[in-house]
Amino acid sequence: MPIDSRNSKDHLSKDVILSRITEYDIFRYYCPSFKEINSKFCSELRKDQTPTVSIIKWNNKLLYKDFGFSEHTFDCFSYVQYVYNLNFFDCLRIIDNDFSLKLAHQQDAINFTKGCLGYRHNKVIEDKKVIIIKKKKRNWILDDKNFWSKYSITKKTLCIFAVEPLDYYWVNYDRFKCNLITYAYKIGNKYKIYSPYSDVKWTSNTTKKHVQGYEQLPDAWGLLIITSSLKDIMCLYEMGYYAIALQSEMQLPSEKLIEELNERFEQIMILYDNDLKEPNPGQVMASKICNTYGFKNLCIPDEYKCKDISDLIKERGIEMASNLIKILINEEVSKEKIKSKECS
Repeated sequence: MPIDSRNSKDHLSKDVILSRITEYDIFRYYCPSFKEINSKFCSELRKDQTPTVSIIKWNNKLLYKDFGFSEHTFDCFSYVQYVYNLNFFDCLRIIDNDFSLKLAHQQDAINFTKGCLGYRHNKVIEDKKVIIIKKKKRNWILDDKNFWSKYSITKKTLCIFAVEPLDYYWVNYDRFKCNLITYAYKIGNKYKIYSPYSDVKWTSNTTKKHVQGYEQLPDAWGLLIITSSLKDIMCLYEMGYYAIALQSEMQLPSEKLIEELNERFEQIMILYDNDLKEPNPGQVMASKICNTYGFKNLCIPDEYKCKDISDLIKERGIEMASNLIKILINEEVSKEKIKSKECS
């Protein structure tokens, strides 16, 4: 259809793109290893020697789900953004071009991302099976103490946060024997299985609505820290701080969640990973959250060469890590006081 006769309702948006092509078309084009829904394949986003990834149907849309690395959960648009390090609008432009949809008001002369025009499949997607995880716990052993003590996390704290050592776990009807130390994180009515020394480090049936550390929060408090993982939450708890973590560091907290937390806590700060290289996704997302909600960012300085608080404790000890967090918090509080005085 010529641009000058295009329907006035046609424009570059997610909904219009999905009225022309499907999520399946987009995943098939940009994720070459993907062939069939629910069939596992090796991740192209990290070193993955065993197939841990599936494209699944969830809540009436397709999701890229890495069961070995839960942070890699994307819809078709956020997948393209992540792979090519794009903002949302540029992601839409790339898809528009690669499938020759001609939705953009201005057509840029750019090559097809994969060297060819995107193919449109007429694929009917069946509903995804529910993922059920069950587990059989075992007694705590010395190996558990040795592992968690590296991060100054005690058995008492592990129990508070519903962390249990496992003997077996099941994903639907498949049973897995835990030959290496493995733990279940109970989050709401779902589980994340953590196998720190296994090829498949993470297995999970959690969703974006499951907030780690939420059930352990007090009704009201002074400071809340939003961080990257349950391990970091427990490290901060050992220092005397309350914290939560979303299911993915690339996930923007919902307005509803933030409104509720703002009513319960006097101040909220962000402590995300400092990946010590570009691109630095943890700090990019930390900045986005801070800009969206007006929070302060606590970033571990590059000089410590530790991406998160658990690594810092492991390398430098909890006393040093605790002192650094106090300094970072006090610096942000001082900046806010100076800003308030200047405004007044």
